[in-house]
Amino acid sequence: MEQVQATEHKTVPVQITVLQGNNLKGSKGKSFLSFVRAEFNGAVLGESQKVEALPDQRVEYSFTCSFDCWSGAHTPDDMAHKPLILTVIEILPKEKKQKEERTVVLGQAVVDLLPLLHGQRTITSTALLHMTPESPGETPPQEDSSRPALEVTICVPDALLSDAQLAQSNLLRVAVETAYSVPEAWSTGTGPPFSYVAALPMPLSTQKEQVLLFSNGLLKAGGEREPVPRPKKWPQGHLLAPGAQFMPGASIEGEPIEMEDGDLTGMEDREFRSEAETNGRRVSWDTERRCFMEPEALAGLAQRIMDCRYWPVEVMRSVQGGATKGGKAGKDKAGEEEAPISFHGVAYVDLGPLLYPGAKRIRGAYLLRPFYEADVQAKTKRSGSVLRESMRAPPAQLRGRVPSAMGSAQWRPTAGKIPDPHKGPKEGPKDPPKKPAAQGKPAPAENSTEVDTPMNVEGQMYEEARTYIVIEIALEKPLVPKRPPEELAKRVMELIPPRPPLPRLPAGAERAVQEYHAQVSSVVGQVLEQYQQLFGAALVPGGTLDPTTQEQRKSQLLGELNYSGKYFAFKEQMKHSVVRIVREKMLRTEAFSDQERLQAFLSQLYVFLVDEMHVALNKTLSVDGQETQQHPLLDSAQLKHFAREAHLNEDYQLAAHYYQERLARDRQDPAHWFDYGAFYMLTGDHLKAQECFQQAVSVDQSHLPSLLLCGILAEMGERFEEAETFLERATSVDPTSVVAWTVFGLFYVGRENHIQAEMAFLEATRQLRAALGSTLLPGDEAKEEGLGGRSSSISCSPVNKTDAEEDRDSVASGSQVSQESGGGGGEEEASNGEPVTPQSPQSPPRLKTTIYRETVQFLLENNAVKMAERALAQELLFPEGGLSSSYYLALARLQLQCGEFSSAEASLKEALDGSIQNPDAWALTGHLHYMLGSYSKAQTCYERTLDFVTDASDTHPIYLRLAHIYLQEEQFEKAKHTYLRACRSSPSCLTWLGVGIACYRLGDLTEAEDALTEANVLNNANPEVWGYLSLVCLRTGRRLEAEQSYKYAIKLDLQKEPLLREIKELQAQVGFGNPAF
Repeated sequence: MEQVQATEHKTVPVQITVLQGNNLKGSKGKSFLSFVRAEFNGAVLGESQKVEALPDQRVEYSFTCSFDCWSGAHTPDDMAHKPLILTVIEILPKEKKQKEERTVVLGQAVVDLLPLLHGQRTITSTALLHMTPESPGETPPQEDSSRPALEVTICVPDALLSDAQLAQSNLLRVAVETAYSVPEAWSTGTGPPFSYVAALPMPLSTQKEQVLLFSNGLLKAGGEREPVPRPKKWPQGHLLAPGAQFMPGASIEGEPIEMEDGDLTGMEDREFRSEAETNGRRVSWDTERRCFMEPEALAGLAQRIMDCRYWPVEVMRSVQGGATKGGKAGKDKAGEEEAPISFHGVAYVDLGPLLYPGAKRIRGAYLLRPFYEADVQAKTKRSGSVLRESMRAPPAQLRGRVPSAMGSAQWRPTAGKIPDPHKGPKEGPKDPPKKPAAQGKPAPAENSTEVDTPMNVEGQMYEEARTYIVIEIALEKPLVPKRPPEELAKRVMELIPPRPPLPRLPAGAERAVQEYHAQVSSVVGQVLEQYQQLFGAALVPGGTLDPTTQEQRKSQLLGELNYSGKYFAFKEQMKHSVVRIVREKMLRTEAFSDQERLQAFLSQLYVFLVDEMHVALNKTLSVDGQETQQHPLLDSAQLKHFAREAHLNEDYQLAAHYYQERLARDRQDPAHWFDYGAFYMLTGDHLKAQECFQQAVSVDQSHLPSLLLCGILAEMGERFEEAETFLERATSVDPTSVVAWTVFGLFYVGRENHIQAEMAFLEATRQLRAALGSTLLPGDEAKEEGLGGRSSSISCSPVNKTDAEEDRDSVASGSQVSQESGGGGGEEEASNGEPVTPQSPQSPPRLKTTIYRETVQFLLENNAVKMAERALAQELLFPEGGLSSSYYLALARLQLQCGEFSSAEASLKEALDGSIQNPDAWALTGHLHYMLGSYSKAQTCYERTLDFVTDASDTHPIYLRLAHIYLQEEQFEKAKHTYLRACRSSPSCLTWLGVGIACYRLGDLTEAEDALTEANVLNNANPEVWGYLSLVCLRTGRRLEAEQSYKYAIKLDLQKEPLLREIKELQAQVGFGNPAF
């Protein structure tokens, strides 16, 4: 930094050379005498020598001048927003009795110096010459090649900015476009000409600010839309000739309303905006102010946005030419009130999105509101008015402190052929006296104890007309850089190195024999094809051949194979597989030194090859010889289902067994590792869960759920940098994932980084709307009351936020839980007791769900309880969420997982009060009563759940628990029916076991045995299944099977004493079944 400051003040000369002029014409149409004047930043840099030339001929000026950059008079900021002005002036011939020579301006050209700030050292430009209204001659043609122009070269000996300065600096562009739906009091009729001014502050450092003034607003009548694209103007446009005021290469581009960042972006505002932008009067600036931002200024801008995200843009109207000399009124009439500003309004621009990672631009329509210092102070944490301060400042001070359109260089041409620029209003005449009490003193209140704020009557007209101003603020580089996906992927690889693919195992002897079989089958197929070609026509179905014919055909076939070369090809085809058998089956890799041993080995090899050839022939030619590949009886999805069943019964050892079996089958599937990690999250073993999730990421670096859970566990371990890397990587892996963006935002909520959280929540909401297609929830607009008394758009200030600001505040209101001084202006007003402004009746479309509900579901399914609590807190604060039935239902699920049964019962009561026909709420209530041992209440809830037309989201545990209650109550027919319903949807060992028990109790031993057999097939290690099989065999008199079943039940440690007692009693009754006796 010290090195940057050392080179910061080193002056660099900027040399300007006007080489020649092309297609110039004099006022008389004959030879003319002219010269070029160069100006920059209000200073005349020099004039060329007077050159005489003929019309349309090249005029050689060869004029050179310069100025010093980084000097006190000229700074990079001046070069960013002020052009080099080149004026061609003709010297007219002297007339009789004329003492002084007369001049006339032929035209004016401008050159943009911005490329010098981008590191260029030379600019070569053909600057078009724009005619002034007073310029003589004909209208220039449309073709650029024949238009008057100046050939200009600008160069610097050294780069204006070093590489370090280029990397640390930035370029800010502020474009004030148009104000629409202006008050009715503004008219384009007769009366004094008015000037329309917009102003906003911009930091020079962390302590100093400058004011950007846009003073060249033009009132236009309606009737048609503003053309798009249209060129942007220089802030010094009023100083330049027509045509020269447009910035080269810069234009205003239109964009859809839904892509804007400001107000009035809702569907209900489209018609109003279309009417205002087509038929309404408007004030057009179309001006862009570029600011060169040094590191200190960038730090100041970022700090101010973090302190308060809302930025005031003030607007006023004044009479042209009515400005007073700054500061005189205060000196002449000390203590007298300052003259009010006419039509003083303010728009609040939310600059918070500029702190989103990678964000470089905001653009939108912002509502104008009456200016009140108290409101501005509360909303933006700024005191005073930048317009009033600019009016107070003397011209010299204004120019040194405010490099803007009103305080910029003022060029006055010779003979006054170009009009003098108008200056900004100070303290002079006001509007016509049609609003004499616009901002005067109010009538004294009877019970007033403090000085009341004067009523801004003229400013109120903005709200009555719903005036809005379109503003664009863009940066060349983002304030907060966004890490590219490649960097995130590299960082994740550093944290969790990818697991290399399993090494390919050597083929082995078995693989060599299989390859030999495959080659034999291939050769056989080709030989049969050749045989078909030779003798196919002579074949008789079912007929037999005599030995002579067979031998003839054999000889003919061998001859054909030898003659065609196929016999040799077959040998070559078989050679590789025979070599592999020798090396891998016979384990011979070296040459034989003993001939006898070689012969013995060849005999052994021949016998082996012939035997294996016959095996291959039998497989190929035999119909019954085809081997069917055996598949595992249970697939991965069934094993996962069985594991979840074990969760339900709290048999965690069995659940772990199923997860381990899935991993044993395929360790390269990241889903297997992820589910195993979610199981450890349930048991509370976060260390093992982290290992499983990391294994999943090592297998697949783009596995989204594992990245999310790695980030959550890293945050729980206070490894915040790792957590941010994992979660940000998850959003880059799937940018459309609502859950990924929401979890990313929840992480920033925990870090109290509300702007980043808002960015993530906004993106999650955008993706959710895209996924659901903005499907409306019928009647949602009428449901706002009762959801905690919150409106669908929360505003913590006297200003009515709408549309895009509502969307942003709706997700930000949940993220800004802690009230802090740097959290933005909205939180301050809430603490100061300002009223919450209700939303207009036309609310934005509501979605069927929220980003937090979607995320809570994912987090609860994977047992991330802490993050789920945070998501539910945001759902409670979310305007489209609140105290809804869905919220209470999710809260009850969370409380059940945490073992908070009393709290869960209260939450479920609230959920049922809000939605009495919600099957999930009744199902969860049944689970609560089942876990508390209230089986009769659980039965009632389960039965009611199954009676609904709409099924619950997970009916399997309902079937299992309800059927278990029926068994306990000896309602065996109902138990059988319920277990069979479970078998139809999700068959498992437990469901078939329940069917078998019910059938056994009903006395249907055949069906009981069939059901128990199905259960045994799905899990042959369940001791209860073997115990009931033993009972069935005892009842049917099968002694051997009864003993074997009982032996397996005891071996697998049957723990149910009533069942053991029943088996022993039946064994004693029938006299067999226990091999111990």
